[in-house]
Amino acid sequence: MKLRLTILRAVGLSILISMAAPASAAAPNSEAQITILYDAFGTDPSMSKDWGFSALVEVGGKRILFDTGNDSDIFATNVKAKGIDLKTLDFVILSHRHSDHMAGLNYVLSVNSAVKVYAPKEGFGIYGSSLPSSFYRKDDSLPPEMRYYGGTPPQTMKFGAAWRGTNFELIDTTTEIAPGVTLIALVSDVPGTRELKELSLAVNTSEGLVLVVGCSHPGIEKIVKAAVAINPRINLIAGGFHLVVAPDEVIAKTVTALKDTFKVENVAPGHCTGEPTFSALKKAFGDRYLYAGLGTTLPLGAKNSSDTRRGEGPALQQDDLATYSRLARREDPFGILQARSLRPKASQL
Repeated sequence: MKLRLTILRAVGLSILISMAAPASAAAPNSEAQITILYDAFGTDPSMSKDWGFSALVEVGGKRILFDTGNDSDIFATNVKAKGIDLKTLDFVILSHRHSDHMAGLNYVLSVNSAVKVYAPKEGFGIYGSSLPSSFYRKDDSLPPEMRYYGGTPPQTMKFGAAWRGTNFELIDTTTEIAPGVTLIALVSDVPGTRELKELSLAVNTSEGLVLVVGCSHPGIEKIVKAAVAINPRINLIAGGFHLVVAPDEVIAKTVTALKDTFKVENVAPGHCTGEPTFSALKKAFGDRYLYAGLGTTLPLGAKNSSDTRRGEGPALQQDDLATYSRLARREDPFGILQARSLRPKASQL
């Protein structure tokens, strides 16, 4: 009897101790937030600015690395400066194939080689791909030495990835990859980046949809339109809006669409959004414009409008535009050619 009472007292004491323990101890990393790890503007002296984008998204119980910046060494420096543990990532998302969004993957894999990496599916993509061998025409009259695979190709032809052995999962259509976590898959039809596939991250929260965009090559309005099909309430859009060289009339149209048509509640623009667009968005959204410079942590939820400074940085000069033009010989990733075509032509006297 005494032994039973002793056991009961011990059990009761353990229950009281567990009830008294702080709730936060059971759920470390429970805060929902976005930390900007790579961009060309910001105020954190411990981090290196560079053209490109990366963000750590901690929301819905997931730790998601969205893009990895333009340079592996700079990305590593910035990750270490913020004390980010890449070993505990749930997965990585590469929004598209441009180097300023994926070059840091080398460092990620050196730390966490087994992490799953979501990327756009392309026919001959840098992330690896496959095609049925029926895609090419055949000529049975040729001798075997003149025929692909000696005339007996495999049923499926597999093409290698730039990062051999990486745990890639390639996304071709909009897909929910975890409860409430969706990758929006769209294709650019804009001259200069036509047929470029891009993924955007949409996370459903109690405050509405959190949308993280890499470079918005398909068009930020097109991406938001796809997002509202998931949840018509867009709580926040963060990332690059691809308006870095857009003329004022295009910027005004986009800002109006985000604010008035789609009723976006908060914006946290960065990367290729562009300085004039920072200014226009700040004017339109007021205290619902969130500063998202390098090193900034954006809390997600009802109190996510605590810092409303505008992103500042050096204006694009002619030298910059010339450099970007050289980089874009085959593509026009910054929309330079498109912007020029959209500018009103001076009337002839």
